[in-house]
Amino acid sequence: MENWDEIRTAYQVARLGTVSGAAEVLGVHHATVIRHIDALERRMGTKLFQRHARGYTPTESGRDLLAVAKTTEEQFAHLASRIKGQGETVSGELVFTSIAGIADLLTPALVSFQHRWPDVRVRFLTDMRLFRLDYGEAHVALRAGMGPEEPDNVVQPLVRFQVGLYAAKSYVDRFGKPASEAELAGHRFVSADSEATRAPFHRWLRTVVRPEQITYATTEPAAMEQAVHQGAGMGFLMTFRAAQNPDLVEILPPRVEWETPFRLVTHVDLHRTRKVQAFLAHLKEVAHGWRFCTEPGPRD
Repeated sequence: MENWDEIRTAYQVARLGTVSGAAEVLGVHHATVIRHIDALERRMGTKLFQRHARGYTPTESGRDLLAVAKTTEEQFAHLASRIKGQGETVSGELVFTSIAGIADLLTPALVSFQHRWPDVRVRFLTDMRLFRLDYGEAHVALRAGMGPEEPDNVVQPLVRFQVGLYAAKSYVDRFGKPASEAELAGHRFVSADSEATRAPFHRWLRTVVRPEQITYATTEPAAMEQAVHQGAGMGFLMTFRAAQNPDLVEILPPRVEWETPFRLVTHVDLHRTRKVQAFLAHLKEVAHGWRFCTEPGPRD
């Protein structure tokens, strides 16, 4: 009973009475049908068919086995029908994963999606690791940067977040404010704790300042933002975050090359389901109203 393909083959042979008929329905070679029947009979230790010139007739043991196979085949068909029907409705669980640090933007979008589709149960997951869409860990992922994706993933650009270089007033009071990029030497900086970061503004920073100027490094975006607020050094913040805090001073204004592209990623197997399509459309609609972002362009 280890191989359902063999049992399904035997069921089709019993139903149609011939090897050729079963091969045509299953889309396999007739030799494959014979091999499946022989293997199944060896495993069961009994003959399942009487072979004769007109075809195959089930034995008593064969009829017992095939009655179970028929019921199982019908149950699979009913299950497939239910699953397909679920895929055509906007209901059930929606698992959405994103990078950390922008929950205040995404939560209103998720809640308004539930208002529109109240039968949806939302799971919003953030983590340092990438969730595997091909393993069914999430329906939709929001990812930053232009990193590679699995070949079965569907990638759609969403927005590009504007980023500037900021410092707390307390930092400026202690160390002064550089008038231009040329005066960054000697200042202290907050940055990501990885030289391999894909964030364009962190890559830029590491080419402009000396390593010892990065005096506060962390892997947590929220900790990075808090360090800038507390005066640990100058650091990059999304412009909408900086605008919320009057105690921040803009050191260098946003640049196009610092913008962070965000992408919506889905697996090809789920991309066309109504629930996923409804959520993608909703999130794009919400993101269109984020005035602190720029629309994705050809480079995305």
